[in-house]
Amino acid sequence: MPARWSMRVLMLREGAVLLELASLDVTLALFDALEADPVAGVLEIVPAARTLLITHDPLTISAEQVAAEAVVRLGMPRKAGMAKVVEIPVRYDGEDLADVAELLGISTHEVIRRHVEADYLVAFPGFAPGFAYLSAPDAGLHVPRRASPRTHVPAGAVGLAGEFSGIYPKVSPGGWQLIGTTPLAMFDLGRKPAALLQPGQHVRFRDMAGATVHPGAKIPAEVAKPAAAALEDRIEGLYLDVLSAGLPALFQDHGRPGLAAQGISRSGAADRASLSLANRITGNPADAAALELAPAVFTFRVSGRAVIAVTGAERAITIQPERGPRISGAMNRPLALEPGDRVTLEAPKAGLRSYLALRGGFAVEPVLGSASADTLAQIGPAAVTSGARLRAASGMKLSAVEPEALSAFAMPRAGETIVLDVVPGPRTDWFTPVSAEQFLTVSWAATSQASRTGLRLSGPVLERAVTGELPSEGTLRGAIQVPANGQPVLFLADHPLTGGYPVMATVAAHHLDLAGQIPPGAFIRFRAVRPFTAYSLCAGDTP
Repeated sequence: MPARWSMRVLMLREGAVLLELASLDVTLALFDALEADPVAGVLEIVPAARTLLITHDPLTISAEQVAAEAVVRLGMPRKAGMAKVVEIPVRYDGEDLADVAELLGISTHEVIRRHVEADYLVAFPGFAPGFAYLSAPDAGLHVPRRASPRTHVPAGAVGLAGEFSGIYPKVSPGGWQLIGTTPLAMFDLGRKPAALLQPGQHVRFRDMAGATVHPGAKIPAEVAKPAAAALEDRIEGLYLDVLSAGLPALFQDHGRPGLAAQGISRSGAADRASLSLANRITGNPADAAALELAPAVFTFRVSGRAVIAVTGAERAITIQPERGPRISGAMNRPLALEPGDRVTLEAPKAGLRSYLALRGGFAVEPVLGSASADTLAQIGPAAVTSGARLRAASGMKLSAVEPEALSAFAMPRAGETIVLDVVPGPRTDWFTPVSAEQFLTVSWAATSQASRTGLRLSGPVLERAVTGELPSEGTLRGAIQVPANGQPVLFLADHPLTGGYPVMATVAAHHLDLAGQIPPGAFIRFRAVRPFTAYSLCAGDTP
């Protein structure tokens, strides 16, 4: 059986499996086949350069059964793609243009010429909505990613990595070699479809210093911005006035699952258990939107009678009535408020993120089916800052309040060592045996470089056994990726959908919420709950 029709099965945590294939064409053909003939229990498929990341319901189908269903479809011909050509104007002013030329041993002018003359295929969506991997293997522009990713890449940046080119749709971290910028919006919710580039299209780049338009190219029209919704000027109903927010708060619910193939991650609360707990205490549905509070003081005033709950990171709570003495509130309990009460939530003593739920919920407009603010994709409601007025929702089906509840776990503190259960893989074998052992025996420091996207860790440099470039592949919340500098990054709720650095392990499902509460200054020990597992299947193998 030719290697073209074989695949490697890389086991991840429960409910996920990575299938590694021979080439981009074979990968996309299998993706098409699985989309055309879905497998019961499969939830999402994230295609990438040579892999399919498949999440599934483990109560319906096992990872081994998913792989067996996939191998049956291996080798089916790929469906014909769209023939549209989209032209992207580019200013070739990127920070890495000279470095790319040096890596390739050519001039910067030759880099630009090759990029402009290449015919790129939109292969698959990337780390954020609107980001697409553009494939042109014969362009002569194969370069590695940067050794250390940038923490800030501007929107519209045009980059190279491996055999691909891509355009950053939003400001974000990134490790691609930047060669230019485009003024076109790659993703806009006011446009249908919101993503400018769709799989199967072709892309030609145009040097804005010149005037050549490639034959057959479709130059996108300016994005029509949606008309601003009329603001409802009303004074009736309950509302919260935010008096002080040391750091922005974010609306979060359980996220927007099922959109990964479009380049949209689930996002949602970093600690879903604490969000659900806050809603349960106040009698709301478990996935109602609540405020995820950053590690800073947050103060608000209520306009009328209300019931709230605060869960997650431990904070001191004080309630100052309009008249009378100050009252201390308690975490994980319903708190009854009277009109004019001023509530102060101090900075956390343990944990990182707290959740503020309001009985009846907040009136917040969902975006793509969710009220979650995705900080990487920049999708969802605006951040809540000082001066904001937050209105209560109406019509929510409510249950009785819960007098008292317990957190799902003890909140971690700076200076403490937290043990996270992990499942090794999918790329544990890309590291030396010594580094694979170090990963599980060292106490890793949680640095201050932390966000909803991920947490950078500090410790010994993890050495690679495989030094080549890893083709981009899908990632999970809780994936522990190791960039070229050898320092792990623990992905959190707003993680990129795909990444180009090897993932040493993924956090077990039961510790994902704990991972979202680890503060800078804490230490992490990783504990493997099962060994790294990988095996091969060929088309024609008996399931």
